[in-house]
Amino acid sequence: MTVYRIGHYEHRSQPLLERRLFIRRLFGHGVFATLIVALSLGMGVLGYHVFEGLPWIDSLLEAAMILGGMGPVNQLHTVAGKLFAACYALYSGVAFLATVGILLAPIAHRMLHRLHLEQPSD
Repeated sequence: MTVYRIGHYEHRSQPLLERRLFIRRLFGHGVFATLIVALSLGMGVLGYHVFEGLPWIDSLLEAAMILGGMGPVNQLHTVAGKLFAACYALYSGVAFLATVGILLAPIAHRMLHRLHLEQPSD
């Protein structure tokens, strides 16, 4: 039985990962991506609440809209809030790209691995 470790991908000389282990790999990457989104959202909620003084529910809305790429909802009034919003918006763009990369990595690796498998000679 092949031992699966997160972050370990099979070499092209190794056989393709069996389907149930591949599903497990996808699940692990999904959990990691979800953790990144949850931590990013929490950081945004806390930042908007502390630096701009928004109520918790408005902070959640603002952070979710920025993290989701939709843009701001409330008008910002403090310098600290505006500086936080600028940094959080830049961070959100990078976090989005990283999350997409984490989710697509196992699929891309499997496709490339399948293309590079040597065919058995007859």
